Order: sequence, then structure tokens, then C-alpha cells
Amino acid sequence: MFDSIPASYWLFGAVTLIVAYVVRGIAGFGSGLIAIPLLALFLPLTVVVPLVVLLDYVASASHGLKDRAQIQWRQIFPLLPFTAIGVLTGLYLFKTVDSVMLAHGLGVFVLLYAMYTLFVNEGSTRVSGLWAAPAGALGGLVGTLFGTGGPFYVVYLKHRGLPKTQFRATFATVFLMDGAGRLTGYFSGGFFDRDWLVLAALSLPVMAIGLYVGGHVHTNITQRTFQVAVSLLLVVSGISLLLRH
Repeated sequence: MFDSIPASYWLFGAVTLIVAYVVRGIAGFGSGLIAIPLLALFLPLTVVVPLVVLLDYVASASHGLKDRAQIQWRQIFPLLPFTAIGVLTGLYLFKTVDSVMLAHGLGVFVLLYAMYTLFVNEGSTRVSGLWAAPAGALGGLVGTLFGTGGPFYVVYLKHRGLPKTQFRATFATVFLMDGAGRLTGYFSGGFFDRDWLVLAALSLPVMAIGLYVGGHVHTNITQRTFQVAVSLLLVVSGISLLLRH
């Protein structure tokens, strides 16, 4: 399946994964938003999305287990039924929607999220727990289709007033539960063939390098500068996806 892909593309893919997981190591999220659009430039989304979901699952397990005392279960339980609905709907669409249409949808979503990050000031207003319904449903749906459902959970949990350590542990736990459903669905859908398993095995140590570097890097870059840099990268990858397919 992958024999016709040039070696330079694989090098690009490895660098992409390292950068994506350095960002995750620093910010606690964002790896899928960076990795999936760029990897989808030369690999099918049906390969890329399950791959990055698996890598993110492993990364989330390390965060969730390390800070398990900080997990805020009362913030998680209201999300779960709506996340399940989103995941089931997303699995159906992932199996039935044309791959080119999926790629275009991902490109549009990435561009919209980049614009949101660049131009919308989220503020710090605490929101009602009723927002768990749209956050869970959209997180499950978009996460299953594009592997990029994290922003919906991030915005919701941040506006529930969680301190940084509680936020990271709670977000990681939400992703573990969400990701378990998605990975089960991808497996039952037949997306994990032999080539995919080899690719996943090769990607895990690359992901680990990125996480390690991101977890130990010390930088004077402000959070806003960091957000702008990531958003500009997303703009480029989103436009590239729309032009590539």
C-alpha cells in the first residue's frame, strides 16, 4: 500500500509527528490538529485519522495516569452520553462518505479553527454544565471524522474554571474514553490492516520523542505567540488540503 510513497514524504511525516507531539507536550493538546492535515497530504484519511487517534490515546494515557488524582469526574460524566452519540454518528459517516469530501471537510474545519484561534478572544467566563451536550456531541463527531475533536472539549473544560493541572488530567481522561470508542469502531470497520499496524509501530517511538522534548522544553515564547504560530501552520495545512484533493 505504501510502496509508491517517496522516502522524502516519510521524512516529512516523521518531522510532522515530532512537531505535533512537541506541541502536545507543551500545551497538553493540539497534536491531531497539526499532524492529521499534514499527513493527509500524502496518506488517505482512513489511514491517518485512526493512526493519530491511537498515538493521541497513548499520549493521553501517560498524562491521565500521571495526574490521576487531579481528574475532575464531575466534569466528565455529563459529556459522556453526548460524546457517544457523536462517535457513533461519526463512525457511520467515516465509513460511507467519499474520502475527497472528508479531506475537504477537514481542510475547512482546520481553517475555521485557525481563524477562531487568531481572532476570537475566549475570555474566562464560566459556562453552564448544559454546554456539555454540544461540546460532547461535536467532540465525538469531529474527532471520529477528522481526529480533531479536542478543541470542543478544551473550550468547554477551560470555561468550567479548571486549574491547569486539573484541566490537563481531565482532558486526557475524556480523550481516553472518547478514543476507546473511536478505536473500537475503526477496528470493527476493518481499518487496521497489516500495513497500518506496521506504520503505527514505527510511529510510536517518533511520537514519544516529540512528547519527551515538549515536556522538557523551556521557552520564553508567550502563549499568544505560540497560538499564533500554530494557527498560521494550520492555515497553511488547511489550504494545502483543499488544493491537494
